Amino acid sequence: MDIKIIQPVPPLRKHIRFFFIMENTSTAFIGKFKIIPEGVPGMIFQENPTVFYDKDKQTLPQSFLFGQATQYSQLTATGSFRNIGVSFQPAALRSVFRIEAIELTQRHTDINDLVKTTINDQLLNTQTLEQKIAVLEHFFLQQTTDCKGENDKVKFALNQFQKGQELKQVQADLRISERSLERLFKSYIGISPKLYSRICRFQSALKTLRTANFNALTEIAYLENYFDQSHFIRDFKYFTGTTPKSFLLNANEQLPNFPELKF
Repeated sequence: MDIKIIQPVPPLRKHIRFFFIMENTSTAFIGKFKIIPEGVPGMIFQENPTVFYDKDKQTLPQSFLFGQATQYSQLTATGSFRNIGVSFQPAALRSVFRIEAIELTQRHTDINDLVKTTINDQLLNTQTLEQKIAVLEHFFLQQTTDCKGENDKVKFALNQFQKGQELKQVQADLRISERSLERLFKSYIGISPKLYSRICRFQSALKTLRTANFNALTEIAYLENYFDQSHFIRDFKYFTGTTPKSFLLNANEQLPNFPELKF
């Protein structure tokens, strides 16, 4: 499988982290993939919408949005495919699509159910990847013409959690109650600030695990402020469905947080 990462034009970078292309040319391909929570929503366009299906053996829409993942999930692919994905900034469902982010938490929806668009036809009728990315960028530039942007409190909290700051300290800095911050997060991000903070810590630990720049799991556990190694492993299994050791041995992670399983 080939993976390409493409940066969006500057005006879109406050909404979109990057575009990505996943391509496999083998018609005999059968693969299982895990979706691992990373604290952001996304969008996928499939040139062939019959290749990927979920645990219930249901195929996915040609173009679909997905919200925050709260736990791992799994997809299976059979045959050749070329998918174009969008990795959004955490608050993009609210800022780009004007919806309450919690509406798409741990679920996906056909793009046509949210906005009136011919984007599927446009993407199918363009030949090169450069043209397809240009189509997507034009679509998102139109979507964000009158965008009001992020809530300042949410933006501050996101930044602090990504730096590893404690929830209580963030609340104190914002002079806001836990209930008020939770209401803002569910609206803009789709999950509670506590869960978002937990995902940030897990992702930081996973980043260290990928580098193999550690002597033992205990070292990662204490570095990321887990109580102990067993706490770290328990959290890791919750978000990935497997142990750190098994993940390193059995996950082919060409695209971060979307590993192909070797077993």
